Amino acid sequence: MSVTVAIDCMGGDHGPAVTVPAALSFLRSHADARVILVGKPDVLEPALGSAAGAFGERLRIHAASEVVGMDESPVVAMKNKKDSSMRVAANLVKSGDAQAAVSAGNTGALMAISRFVLKTLPGIDRPAIATVLPSMRGRVYVLDLGANVDCSAEHLLQFGIMGAQLVAAVEHVDRPRVGLLNIGEEEIKGNEVVKQASALLRASGLNFCGNVEDIYRGSADVVVCDGFVGNVALKTSEGLAQMLTAFLKQEFGRSLLTKVMAVLALPVLRAFKRRVDHRSYNGATLLGLRGVVVKSHGSADAYGFEQAIHRAAEAAANRLIERIGERMAAMSEEASA
Repeated sequence: MSVTVAIDCMGGDHGPAVTVPAALSFLRSHADARVILVGKPDVLEPALGSAAGAFGERLRIHAASEVVGMDESPVVAMKNKKDSSMRVAANLVKSGDAQAAVSAGNTGALMAISRFVLKTLPGIDRPAIATVLPSMRGRVYVLDLGANVDCSAEHLLQFGIMGAQLVAAVEHVDRPRVGLLNIGEEEIKGNEVVKQASALLRASGLNFCGNVEDIYRGSADVVVCDGFVGNVALKTSEGLAQMLTAFLKQEFGRSLLTKVMAVLALPVLRAFKRRVDHRSYNGATLLGLRGVVVKSHGSADAYGFEQAIHRAAEAAANRLIERIGERMAAMSEEASA
């Protein structure tokens, strides 16, 4: 399937300096893909340079006169900037000119604009933010990561369904294992919402593996939680990774002997760095919308932003939206039978 990705080139900390090279690299590695660069033409054309005509019809610029600031209010961005690069990218997905949109811009504004423009799928009350993280057995997808602070048991069930369909689409796993993040693995653990969600997930037909208390162990392919818990877990994990990296540098630099040991350990350290490189996991999917939208980290470099584009294209090519819609429709029919 040939996929067209609309890219908000103006968003993020670096704008076209990162988004344009990432888009070009993506096109080089995906011969059947198309990209629409959304933003100010007078900025994008110089950034493209000699590559402007290298991809023919596979690459084009779509003008947008406004930019949503990283600290801008989502409400103000949605109401007052109707020609922002973020909103135009979402409109391209709505119109069918693109099958996915990617932005490194303001997360709150992207969620608000995407929800307003694309609407939610039938049966989905709230969109959720899902991202992929490394685990001891490969990868794990976690949601929600901040879009919904307060969730009901039904919302957590919907997150489990959407997360399972995401993993099935992009990881090609037939029946992904779905776990519920909790303070213990026992069924009696957790607050009432979590207990109710556990019962709903168990009866849903999903491959529910029960409560999990360790995201990174690899006991589940999808870990479900509310946005407050998910965001805290993610930020804590990022801080821990930075601390461990700093500790390693400090310890290997303490003396001549440790510096020699660092040189000897360099192949292992490089392999470890590749395995946990956060750039390889960049790109959070906004699930529950009538279109694929992926949020890149605002500070991502070109390599990281390219991973977000790849994630969006993979989800669109493997019918993520249709999969979620079909699953929700099937559950609705079962409930009414």
